[in-house]
Amino acid sequence: MTNNASLHARRIAAIPRGIANAFPVYAHRAEGSEIWDVEGRRFVDFAGGIAVLNTGHRHPKVMAAVARQLEAYTHTAFQVLPYEPYVAVCERLNALAPFSGPAKSVLFSTGAEAVENAIKIARAATGRAGIVAFAGGFHGRTTLTMALTGKVAPYKKKFGISPPGIYHLPFPAEDQGVAVADTIKAMEFLFRADIDPSDVAAIIIEPVQGEGGFLPAPAELLVALRDTCARHGILLIADEIQTGFARTGKMFAIEHSGVEPDLVTVAKSLAGGFPLSGVIGKAAIMDAAEPGGLGGTYAGNPVACAAALAVLDVIAEEKLLERAMVVGDRIKAALEGFATRNDIVPIAAIRGPGAMVAFDIVKRRGSLEPDAEATKRVTQAALAEGLIILSCGVSGNTIRILNPLTISDALLEEGLVKLGKSLAVANV
Repeated sequence: MTNNASLHARRIAAIPRGIANAFPVYAHRAEGSEIWDVEGRRFVDFAGGIAVLNTGHRHPKVMAAVARQLEAYTHTAFQVLPYEPYVAVCERLNALAPFSGPAKSVLFSTGAEAVENAIKIARAATGRAGIVAFAGGFHGRTTLTMALTGKVAPYKKKFGISPPGIYHLPFPAEDQGVAVADTIKAMEFLFRADIDPSDVAAIIIEPVQGEGGFLPAPAELLVALRDTCARHGILLIADEIQTGFARTGKMFAIEHSGVEPDLVTVAKSLAGGFPLSGVIGKAAIMDAAEPGGLGGTYAGNPVACAAALAVLDVIAEEKLLERAMVVGDRIKAALEGFATRNDIVPIAAIRGPGAMVAFDIVKRRGSLEPDAEATKRVTQAALAEGLIILSCGVSGNTIRILNPLTISDALLEEGLVKLGKSLAVANV
């Protein structure tokens, strides 16, 4: 008999421990905002494959587009024989670009690939090597993106010294005592002590930090970065891999600030569960790389491209920008109600634009002292209740909510009830 325990034993024997699993639960099938495991248990999905499923599991329009593409061809390598779906996705992304002027896009397979290539493009366009990122930021697990990521454990531990030329600034966070003024002061110090701004190719920032705890970048900071980049010829990269495609109530989260980036990295919800990523950028910048300098064997796979075109249709047709705001307001209202209760673990700092919502679990009501152990209890209690939720944050005490934006009102309510029960069960 196949069950979670037997599969997990096989997994431990076959797969290295460096790949972690949030839960030893093995998926059997999924639909919309629900998942069933191999033992037949049903879960409401508030994780969305880590922000990959804004349009839900197996959206009918996405699956139909994929089926059509499977009947045509699955691979040629775009660099060998190009194909229309790749071109069409780039045209759609260019039209959505959150900056003025002509845009161009290039496609890859993973978020880390998108970030690495954005850095390559920035270096080619500026003739510079230095990169500035932020503490708490997450940009991937490859050697370069690991270096950009602003968290040592577990992402850099045991992997040696990072490549040179990458610098980190503190990210504004109330619980860490960092204000926007502190970040700007640190940037000024960096440019005096470690690298001249004329040697910096790009500043990369998540408009809302994902793994770092769903911390929105203050508009004041983004404006200051844009001004700094303009004065010194530095490119501003918005890493929208987790924030993009309607999650925050805008197509891209940086649109909330009115700041225009030079390059945008995208992935996750772009293709509704199929591996696809990309870089959108100002046309002149994107053309800086020489022919053959960008690409990849599987980059811009035609099946994933077909899925992405359907995803973009669904976002427009089902008005998911507006739906994200409705869903986010409902989640925040429920959390505000939970925060008044004395029978649950203490929660604080309810936050996030649109449906990119998070809250912290703290040791005492009215404090910001993190409680990572209680957070673990909450995620495990939720699993027992039939709810998939994930934690994150530099202190491991943030619960993030990433349910599909296509979730029904009834399923959303069911998930929130389960969340409330989980918070109570964990209050031991």
